Amino acid sequence: MGGRNLRIDIDRLMSRIEALGRIGAIDGGGVCRLALTDADKMGRDLVVGWMRELGLTVSVDPVGNVVGVRPGLEDGPPVMTGSHIDTVRTGGRYDGNLGVLAGLEVIACLNDAGIRTRRPVAVAFFTNEEGARFQPDMLGSLAFVGALPLAEALGTRAIDGAVLGEDVARIGYAGSAPIGRPVHAFVELHVEQGPVLEAEGFAIGAVEGVQGISWAEFVFEGQSNHAGTTPMRLRHDAGYVACAVANFVRDLTKDMGAEQVGTVGRIEMSPNLVNVIAAKATMTVDLRNTNEGKLQDAERRLFSFVERTAAGEGVSVARRTLARFEPVAFDPVLIGRVEAIARELGHSVKRLPSGAGHDAQMLARGCPTTMIFVPSRGGISHNVCEYTAPGQIAAGADVLLSLLLELAA
Repeated sequence: MGGRNLRIDIDRLMSRIEALGRIGAIDGGGVCRLALTDADKMGRDLVVGWMRELGLTVSVDPVGNVVGVRPGLEDGPPVMTGSHIDTVRTGGRYDGNLGVLAGLEVIACLNDAGIRTRRPVAVAFFTNEEGARFQPDMLGSLAFVGALPLAEALGTRAIDGAVLGEDVARIGYAGSAPIGRPVHAFVELHVEQGPVLEAEGFAIGAVEGVQGISWAEFVFEGQSNHAGTTPMRLRHDAGYVACAVANFVRDLTKDMGAEQVGTVGRIEMSPNLVNVIAAKATMTVDLRNTNEGKLQDAERRLFSFVERTAAGEGVSVARRTLARFEPVAFDPVLIGRVEAIARELGHSVKRLPSGAGHDAQMLARGCPTTMIFVPSRGGISHNVCEYTAPGQIAAGADVLLSLLLELAA
């Protein structure tokens, strides 16, 4: 089998990225393609069409995960790549999509060169990676590896009230393939979604692992009352408690140091009127750390502050876990191969952790796994301005091609 000097066709890959980016396009060059919406269906149909054009055998499981397989000379678990095609509401063209479409470009290159690999090669895209509509995030890959029961996944309710099982059937992607399959190895190409590679001048990131994630929702209930006639000492202000918690999250990250990050991404007040004390406030807190012990410490400190502050204001609190994943370490051999291949191809490379969650962290529960990062301009992602230059994409896709060929040999 040849192919060590094989390179991807960047024009063909960029053409696919642009075509997929037109589905759900929004002002500014971004994309809104929330999981299991009509736009997601259109994106899925386009990608599945490409899979079939490339000769892949396509299967779909009950939660809508899609896997396309190119047969090998021998049967057995495939070498797999892929990612997701759902986006956040103000997403870019590259997050997730690059990993799926680069996988298809690898298949196209193998087809063009007439290369038959010993092991099968698979390209997958997983349902609801973003968690923007259904929680938890990475729901499809979590179900794929058996860590989320099928009934629970199908019963998940979206922020708009929809039920996942009903929506996946509505768009025609409630498949009959068994959930999950043995995988020989999994490699995911992704934009960094952070500033490190660009700032330090590296072309490739060899990803060592993914930091732990803790998502919590808090619902505070107090008493609405007149904003002018109710003395401050007699208020039961749910809005005040939510804002105090938001301030605490920022102070917590400062106290714990650079490894700890925290975000308040949503606060909703009710009745949400300028002259009425908020009777109810709903908020989310996202905590992340590469160290599980430190993440648990951050959670303890946050939960303690929430309880104390709510009690002091005479406000009730209900807490719900939206997502909780421990930090994941990727396979050291595969990390080393990403480094070595990048250097062989003439690219600078840096080892680094991922601050964002990815489907790869779920696949790592069942097979050797790693990720390849390419730079994000300005470190911007989950934003219409998200951008990675074609030359940078080509560098990452070439590393992916070489590594998949090596693993499937």
